[in-house]
Amino acid sequence: MTTHEVHLKARLIGGVLVVQEFAFLCARAVAGLAYIPRHIRETILQIDRIGVGSLFIVVLTGMFTGMVLALQGAVQLEPYGATIYVSRLISTSVVRELGPVLAALMIAGRVGSGIASELASMQVTEQIDALRAEGTDPIQKLVTTRLVACVLMIPVLTIITNGVAIFGGWLIARLYLGIDSYFYWTWAFEALAPRDMFVGLVKPAVFGFLIAMVGCYAGLNTKGGTVGVGISTTQSMVSSSILILSCDFFLTKLFMAFP
Repeated sequence: MTTHEVHLKARLIGGVLVVQEFAFLCARAVAGLAYIPRHIRETILQIDRIGVGSLFIVVLTGMFTGMVLALQGAVQLEPYGATIYVSRLISTSVVRELGPVLAALMIAGRVGSGIASELASMQVTEQIDALRAEGTDPIQKLVTTRLVACVLMIPVLTIITNGVAIFGGWLIARLYLGIDSYFYWTWAFEALAPRDMFVGLVKPAVFGFLIAMVGCYAGLNTKGGTVGVGISTTQSMVSSSILILSCDFFLTKLFMAFP
């Protein structure tokens, strides 16, 4: 066996071990839901940090996304004389795809990397070992609480992103394109079906799970002191973004398979 084959085999085995450890951490975090009342204060704190702390960035993201969609959509629809229907394009695009994905990516950059750096710092300073010495399960206190906060708050933040994006589209439609407000809002809501609302809430819940667990896994497996903290933070951001985009594709295919 050549050196290249040995390295390739070692990397494959390492990848399998990472997936196994990640799945085990997810299972322990989900099992810790039974003990969440013990850590309700920590959960509320994380909900505040993740939800309220991310409001500004998701509002900006939604506003400019809706405005850009209105401008680009009008350009594409104008040759067909269908500019008035730009609100349908904005509402369906935002609720089904852009809202959940863009909000999740922004939150992954802020929240996911923050979770990773916080837990990584606790890991390298042996605070997590101190929790174990006190008889506290660090998975229940540190991981499950953040998991609950992400799964609850990211769908809420996505709803805010969707609403602000549609509002931003209305600003451009009314002030720049001259579209009547009544027609804009009528077509915007008429284009949405209950299925779109359901898909638009399931996706961010899944993304919230991924952001929390990837951040926690990266933080808890930090090695190498302060240098390792930076590496874990970067790995968390990159891995979360890749998983969000790939998971969005598979979820879309799944929902399309069940019309």
